[in-house]
Amino acid sequence: MKTIRHKSHSLSAPSSELAELRVRLAGAEEALRAIRSGEVDSVMVAGRQGPQVFTLHGAEHAYRILIESMNEGALMLTADKTILYANQCFARMVKCPLEQVMGGSFRRFLSTEDRASLRPLVRQADHTGAKVQVLLKVGDGSQMPAQISVRLLAKNGFKRAPIGMVVTDLTESRRTEELLRALTHRVVQVQETERGRVALELHDNITQLLCAVLFSSQALADGLSARDAPAKSEALKLREMLGHAAEEVERISHNLRPSILDQLGLAAVLRATSTEFADRTGVPVKLACVPLAARLPADTELTLYRILQEALKNVEKHAHARHVTVDLVQEGASIQLLINDDGIGFNQNHYPARRKGKRGLGLLGMSERANYVGGALKVKSIRRGGTQIEVRIPLPIPPAVARRSRRPSAKTISD
Repeated sequence: MKTIRHKSHSLSAPSSELAELRVRLAGAEEALRAIRSGEVDSVMVAGRQGPQVFTLHGAEHAYRILIESMNEGALMLTADKTILYANQCFARMVKCPLEQVMGGSFRRFLSTEDRASLRPLVRQADHTGAKVQVLLKVGDGSQMPAQISVRLLAKNGFKRAPIGMVVTDLTESRRTEELLRALTHRVVQVQETERGRVALELHDNITQLLCAVLFSSQALADGLSARDAPAKSEALKLREMLGHAAEEVERISHNLRPSILDQLGLAAVLRATSTEFADRTGVPVKLACVPLAARLPADTELTLYRILQEALKNVEKHAHARHVTVDLVQEGASIQLLINDDGIGFNQNHYPARRKGKRGLGLLGMSERANYVGGALKVKSIRRGGTQIEVRIPLPIPPAVARRSRRPSAKTISD
């Protein structure tokens, strides 16, 4: 069995100790060779209570070969985070020689914040394992996104169970996510452009055509005499149906791209959308909008409108709510949209929930839209306790304006 001794020595030594230093150098070279070949079975760590030997149980050569062939970092730590074993893949990840990794503390690769995230995870971890995402400090001063899987191992002679870790490099995964996000953003932009074109076609062509047919049906009904009562009755029914069709086309056109958003701004379109929802569903909406000094960026206004639109759609389909409140406030350098309902809520542990075999893509879409403009979306829901959707988007406004917080005035919209 080979044992590695980790102990610091002074680099300056008198000439009388030259022979001893040569012996130590030869021993270090042999230790490095043993590490690389997988022959090391234990690590001796110099601590406050003197040297301690940690035996790496189960470190057979075949097992070592398997671990070394992994494309993920593999580590074995003591309870105080001393690295007893690390494979070459982890050493390459952190860009440190393997001999400098083993015997050192794993904490040096983590920021203070990530240490705090990892600490409760290790305490709560059992033999089923737990995962956390961190930024590892790399030897060249950079940071590497990584996922750490933590699992407690069998004691096998240790006073406290050692910790097994598998470290996965997320650099490529994050890059792929960014590319997909950019692609999705582009798809949404194209979708919005196409929605605007279709809305314009519906409003300028289909609606106008339906109105012309509506007037013709009214003229037809007015030209029929009392002797043609059955035909006149049918003509009046036709006029009524055409009126409903024209209203529905106008509603669809408005939902695709409301012209009021471009002309009057966010507060006006939020009010119009809330009014239409309340009139159609009978669920009152209490709307409170902050008086904005200037128009928000177009992307921000469209994002907030689409999120409210999707949230009200979820309320109508799933929440069975009796009241909805919508608050648009400005806090510092950000704009915040809060949407609350007193409906049945849902279990966030199953988020996004499955509904009739489909995932909750509405909530996912809202979150992605917020991300597009640099914002964030939070969903809080309790079963039979309602749902709150909070959207916060940063604003490019001067610092003097950002420090002022404005309070909205409330208006209730009911059927």
